[in-house]
Amino acid sequence: MPADIKYKRILLKLSGEALLGEADYGVDPKVLNRLAREIIEVQRAGVQVGVVIGGGNIFRGEGLAATGMDRVTGDHMGMLATVMNALAMQDALEKLGSSVRVMSAIKINQVCEDYIRRRAVRHLEKGRIAIFAAGTGNPFFTTDSAAALRAIEVGAGLLLKATKVDGVYSADPKKDQNATRYERLSYEEVIQRNLQVMDTSAIALCRDHRMPLRIYDMSRGGDLMRIMRGEQVGTLVDSGR
Repeated sequence: MPADIKYKRILLKLSGEALLGEADYGVDPKVLNRLAREIIEVQRAGVQVGVVIGGGNIFRGEGLAATGMDRVTGDHMGMLATVMNALAMQDALEKLGSSVRVMSAIKINQVCEDYIRRRAVRHLEKGRIAIFAAGTGNPFFTTDSAAALRAIEVGAGLLLKATKVDGVYSADPKKDQNATRYERLSYEEVIQRNLQVMDTSAIALCRDHRMPLRIYDMSRGGDLMRIMRGEQVGTLVDSGR
């Protein structure tokens, strides 16, 4: 691994909406391929990469539950949507020459592997990109919580959340021109100020296991590699030491 690379293993969280691009539904191939190239760039620099992808571009269980559908049924449908996104990302990465494994928290053996922590770590150690699908496998938990959980389980040095803004702000910067961007926050500050970086369960998991979290703008090319080199990109959430 090059001396300027600061992280041996990372977990990258992508929202399903991130894959939409300019579309209203589904996956934009241009966005998918650009993200795949950035992931492969850091992987080829020696970083072990795990990925969690949401399913909001296809289906959001919580939203449909609000209209009357059973929440557990809706969440199970949402888990299947994340598997679809994971397979799309696997295809994009493999076409660029990377070795990839999709691991699902629910049994769907004909299209991907079951998630087993030791096997996931082994895939990462062998230089494969591991994509973790189907959230935690349980209803009522978001893919944010799944990302925090998987980052802790596989021993990642950093959890990254790729968003459409360049960090965490005191208010929505699209609605409030006076919104302040934070360079660094503690877990408690995020929770107390209700900054909605990730859901509270995910932040609490990171806090309890001292998992640093960095939020950055995925649309800015090269930022993922800059973070790997230790540059101050986006907003860092940690214990505030």
